[in-house]
Amino acid sequence: YDGMFSSTLAEYCMMACSYFAKDLPRLMRQKGEKSWDTYDVLELRGSTMGIVGYGDIGRACAKLANAYGMKVIALRQNPKRSMYDPYCEQVYGMDQLGTLMSQSDYILVATPLTDQTEGMINALALMRAKKDAVLINVGRGPVVDEDALVGALLNRKLKGAALDVTTVEPLPPESALWSLDNVLLSPHNMDQTATFMKESTTFFVEENLPRFIRDMELLNPTDKAAGY
Repeated sequence: YDGMFSSTLAEYCMMACSYFAKDLPRLMRQKGEKSWDTYDVLELRGSTMGIVGYGDIGRACAKLANAYGMKVIALRQNPKRSMYDPYCEQVYGMDQLGTLMSQSDYILVATPLTDQTEGMINALALMRAKKDAVLINVGRGPVVDEDALVGALLNRKLKGAALDVTTVEPLPPESALWSLDNVLLSPHNMDQTATFMKESTTFFVEENLPRFIRDMELLNPTDKAAGY
């Protein structure tokens, strides 16, 4: 019952990887121009996905990335919890962000927003990223320093970014992100399926409410000290 929205976010993550690997903007542009111009594409197979925040969303993405033949590495608060995870080849502690950034072709940000994670993907972290890496954020906007990200996108340090979340939502019209051709933007709706509210309500009414009434352990608890 973990992760009500994990599967659809994992699907979005793989779509975002393919968007840049196959250069979907170029395909759409060529279709509009009626241009039959071939070009080399990248495989996801053999590339590395680095997941910042290896909770339920991160793990759902790792599962799909494995099916694509990608290597998965991850970063989490307690690496020992994923020591024997079948989808993840290496799990780092939070102090090894630079190592993960330098090894990843696709960087997935799936961490919750806490005092520790706010602004953690900053200019220094982005400097450690591989040239032509892609950043995907399905966590929370403020985890990424947006000014530093815009700079890395403008100077093509990063190949691109796929952002389902931003620091300010709705994204202000004056944001540079709107006009960058190497950014895939969505309005924080990649977990918004037609049935997501019904599924959430059903889970509460049929699972956790009866557990609460019977004084049983609740599913998906929040750790107030950790912040998630």
